[in-house]
Amino acid sequence: MGNAALRDLAVIDTVPFDEIEGIVAVDAHNWLYRYLTTTVKWTSSQKYTTDDGTEVANLIGMVQGLPKFFEHDITPVMVFDGGPSELKADEIADRREQREVYEDQLEQARETGDTVAIAQLESRTQRLTPTIQETSRELLRLLDVPIVEAPAEGEAQAAHMVKRGDAEYVGSEDYDALLFGAPLTLRQLTSKGDPELMDLEATLTTHDLTLEQLIDAAILIGTDFNPGVHGIGPKTALQAIGEHGDLWSVLEARGDSVEHGDRVRDLFRNPNVTDDYDFETSLDPDLEAARSYVVDEWGVDAGEVERGFERIDASVVQTGLGEWT
Repeated sequence: MGNAALRDLAVIDTVPFDEIEGIVAVDAHNWLYRYLTTTVKWTSSQKYTTDDGTEVANLIGMVQGLPKFFEHDITPVMVFDGGPSELKADEIADRREQREVYEDQLEQARETGDTVAIAQLESRTQRLTPTIQETSRELLRLLDVPIVEAPAEGEAQAAHMVKRGDAEYVGSEDYDALLFGAPLTLRQLTSKGDPELMDLEATLTTHDLTLEQLIDAAILIGTDFNPGVHGIGPKTALQAIGEHGDLWSVLEARGDSVEHGDRVRDLFRNPNVTDDYDFETSLDPDLEAARSYVVDEWGVDAGEVERGFERIDASVVQTGLGEWT
């Protein structure tokens, strides 16, 4: 999710949904994971588990989460991650190790019958399995929500799409979207209430930085691709970049180093993205097919998704996004 310390550098304001319009290029893995974990935490596993034990809590989360876009006349374009960068291997390994710890704790909680701990730990052990990836894409297809497949990082591709003028906002909780050059990023799209708007230009102006200098400051603090320099937080990073100008000058003055710093820097400056995508913004979703896919084919409890489908149906009529077939 990017180093949360970047929040101390970013200019972020709450913005009413009514002031947002247009297309949001959503970091799909980020968005899906949040709804997946929330659903698992607050919903009985019987509601989203098939007879053979396959869990598809993602389908409940998606049906409950998508109406938020439609009800405000916002078109989501779901941008899925491609292969992860080699630089992210350590981060992925750390997450896997932490998940294994949670899985051990979950087993203990089940043995003792601690229902509160079970709910919390089940949400923490979730991952985007091949089944979740497949069913998520199919449900989006049935609801006519556009999909873009990124060659690498989803938030990098989303930022690229906004910079090209093919979307108005990136939708992600990941602060690294700022470093990929996302002009405007909407956060808290999976939370109650209005979202937050992270503004790149305002951030650079506030700190009198170029984007390249912001990237260097972030590398000093730490990102998904490097652990940062010991003892450097947001305030120190800003002061150091302001005094020395760039990453290498700061490291030289401190006698420090950043492993693969040049590669991390280049990853943000020249991310692996593609122009090979195309999507329609006039949606024509098939509500009945989507409902049948979720309830009949995957056995999700109808009561968990009916209200979401009703909201989508009503919002399409109200906003004129399209017509159900």
